[in-house]
Amino acid sequence: MENKERHIDCWNNCLQIISQIIEPQQFDTWFKRIRPVSLVDSTITVEVPSLFFREYLEESYLDIIKKTLKRVIGADARLNYIVKPAGSTSMRLPEGPGNPPVNKAISINTYQPSGNPGPFVFPGLQKIQPNPHLNPVYNFTNLVTSDCNKLAVSAGVDISEHPGKTPFNPLFIFGGPGLGKTHVANAIGLAVKEKYPELVVLYVTGNEFKTQFMDAVNVHNKLTDFLAYYMKIDVLIVDDIQDMSGQGNQNAFFNIFNHLHQNGKQLILTSDRAPVDLQNFEDRLLSRFKWGLSVELTHPDYETRLAMLKARAFREGMNIGDDVLEYLAANIQTNFRELEGALISVAAHSALSREENSVELAARVTRKIVGEDLSTITIEKVQKTVCDYFNISRDILLSVSRKRQIVQARQISMYLSRNLITNCSLSTIGAETGGKDHATVLHACATVSDLMATDRSFRKYVTDLEHLLAPAAK
Repeated sequence: MENKERHIDCWNNCLQIISQIIEPQQFDTWFKRIRPVSLVDSTITVEVPSLFFREYLEESYLDIIKKTLKRVIGADARLNYIVKPAGSTSMRLPEGPGNPPVNKAISINTYQPSGNPGPFVFPGLQKIQPNPHLNPVYNFTNLVTSDCNKLAVSAGVDISEHPGKTPFNPLFIFGGPGLGKTHVANAIGLAVKEKYPELVVLYVTGNEFKTQFMDAVNVHNKLTDFLAYYMKIDVLIVDDIQDMSGQGNQNAFFNIFNHLHQNGKQLILTSDRAPVDLQNFEDRLLSRFKWGLSVELTHPDYETRLAMLKARAFREGMNIGDDVLEYLAANIQTNFRELEGALISVAAHSALSREENSVELAARVTRKIVGEDLSTITIEKVQKTVCDYFNISRDILLSVSRKRQIVQARQISMYLSRNLITNCSLSTIGAETGGKDHATVLHACATVSDLMATDRSFRKYVTDLEHLLAPAAK
C-alpha cells in the first residue's frame, strides 16, 4: 500500500514547497488540477488537463518545478506528462458566477419621508449590505496581459495592494468596446476584496448611477440617503462613465467624488473615450478625472489574441486545435469580445452538429460574426504581405536592423498602411511598426514616394504589393 501511494506522497511534498513560492491564486489555478499518476525510480508522471496547460507550466514554472523535484526526489529527478484525453465534440459551457464577494453591512444616516430635516432633527440609522456587483470570472488570473493593457493591469495590481494610497486615484481606463475595460476594473475590485475583505467595494455603470439618482430625486428626502450611501464606499468602480450625462447626477457625483477622494478612498472609472473627448461633462468634473492616471487600452496584436483564445479554451474545457485558434486570431482583429464569441460559436457548432473542429467550420462561423469579407485590410495584414513578398519574418521587419533591404521593406509597409487603411493615424502606424513616432512614418512615406519616382525596380515592388492588397482594400 505504501509503495502504491509513493507518487502521491512525493507530489504532495512538491506541492507543499511550490505553494510557499508562488502566489496562492496562481497555485490554485495551475497546480491543484495536476494529478500524480506514478513514480518509477526517479521519474514521476503527472496528468494535466490539456496540452496548453502543459505548455504554460513549462513556460512559466519550469525552473520552480525542476528545483522542487530535485529537492524531493533527488538530482536525477525527471517529470513526465500525460495529457488528459478529451472528446473532439465535448464542450463545457461557461460556469456561473460561483461565489461572488460579499460586502459588510454599513450604517447610513436616513431621514423619515415627512418634512425637510432641520438642524435639530436627528437622522435615524439604517444598516444595509451593498452588493459589490463584481463578476468572479473577471479576475487577474483570467486576464491575458500584453502591451495592449500592460500599463492598466500594472496600475490595477498596485491599487489592489494599496487602495486609495497610490498616485493612481482616480484610475481612468479608456478604450474602444470589447478591449477589456470592464475586466480590468472588475479584477481590481476582486483583488481588493481578497486582500481587504473588510473594505466596501461597489461596481456600478454610469447609466445605473444616473437611474439611481433620478429615483432618489423623485422620492422625498431620498437624495440625502443616496449621497450618504455612496459616501460610505471604500472602492468605487464606475463603468462606462460617458453615460453619466445630465447636470443633476453630475453634480451629485462631483460631491461623492470629492468626499471619497479627500478621505483616501479609491475611484476607478472606465470610458469609451479619453477624458478630453468626453462630451457634455462639467469642466470641474473633467479636471478631476485627470487627477490620477489615465490609461488607454489598445487593440490586441495577433500573439495576444491567440493567447487569449488558448486561455479561454483551456478554462472552458474546449478541445480545439491550434490551427483553428490561429485562424480565429488572424481573422478577428477587432476586440476580445468578438474573439470569445467566435470561439464559443465554433465549440457550440461542433458539439451540437457532431462536426469536427476545423478551419472550415471556423471560417463559416467567423463569416457570420464579422461579415463575408475576412480580408479587411489592417496594419498586420500589410506587414504580413510585405514579409511574405520579401521573404523575411515579421520580427525582422519590426526590428532595429539598418540593412538596406529591411529598412526599405519597413518603409514600404508604413507607406502602404498610410495609403490603404482608412482612418489610420501616423501615430498608430508607427506604434505598430516597432514603436516608431509619427515623424518617422512621414519620413518613410516621403522616401518611398521619392524612390518610386526614380527607381523602376522599387516602383514594381510597391505596385506588386498594392495589387496583392487591393482586394482587401475594396
